Formats: sequence, structure tokens, C-alpha cells
Amino acid sequence: MTDDGGVHLPDLGRRGEGWVLLQAGLLAAIPLVGLIAPSWPERLTVPALVVGAVLALAGVGLVLAGFRGLGDSLSVFPEPLQAASLITTGVYARARHPIYGGVILIALGLATAMSPWAVPLVALLALVLRGKSSVEERRLATHFHGYTEYCQRVPRRFFPLW
Repeated sequence: MTDDGGVHLPDLGRRGEGWVLLQAGLLAAIPLVGLIAPSWPERLTVPALVVGAVLALAGVGLVLAGFRGLGDSLSVFPEPLQAASLITTGVYARARHPIYGGVILIALGLATAMSPWAVPLVALLALVLRGKSSVEERRLATHFHGYTEYCQRVPRRFFPLW
């Protein structure tokens, strides 16, 4: 399986630790920028809080569904656990990386609620998670027979649409 667009993305460590560090850094930077950067104009404060809360709650739901689906196969690294099982049911029948989708929604919700200056960092986070998921999929295809067929059956990467 090739990475996005035929580009071979680097592993960034034996288990993909660099991808986790990039993700963690952005997840820390988003609320930090939200706290120190100028907030929304006063007339947009309440709508931004409402939209942000809805996005964040949807993200929490997606993350929890992903956690529940993976069970003991859950890992923060792109490298699958040796004893992991290929999960293709539940939310994983609709999206291959719903936890990443949930993380993006939570981050977007926080940024939306806090400051417009934090929103571009969410776009960068989405790009990092896209790269991380590509490296992860390369490794999953090696680890699990049938993963490539699963990707063809489930074309959505982050967000399940019912």
C-alpha cells in the first residue's frame, strides 16, 4: 500500500513516535494560542462558544466510539500492537480512523470557542493526522491480511457518514 499521492511519508521513529510528538505538540498549542491570542469580536463570542461546544462534543463521541471499537488493539503509535486485531465493525465499518476524526473535531471545537487565531493550527493538525494515518495504513497493510480490501470497502478516513 502506498502513502497518499504515491509519496512515501517517513516513519519518524521505529513505532512512529515522531508523528505522536507532532500531534501532541499541536494539541497543546491549540488551547495555548486560544488563551493568549485575541478572542472573537464580542458579537461572535456566544455563537463561537455554542458552535465550539457542539463540535467538541461530537468529537468526544467519535473518540469514545473509536476507543470502544478498538478495545485492546488501541495504540497511540502508527505501529499496530503485535496482538492487535483488525477491527472492521461498529464505527470502523464507516471510517478507518474515527479517533483521529474525533480529535480534529475536538480541536476545532476548542479553537472555535477560544480564538480565530487557533483555527489554522487545527488545519495543521488535520494534515499531521492525515500523514500519520497514511504511515499507519502502510503498517496495517503489512500487519493484517485483507487491510487493503478493507480500505477499498471503507473509503472514508476520519469521519463516518451514515
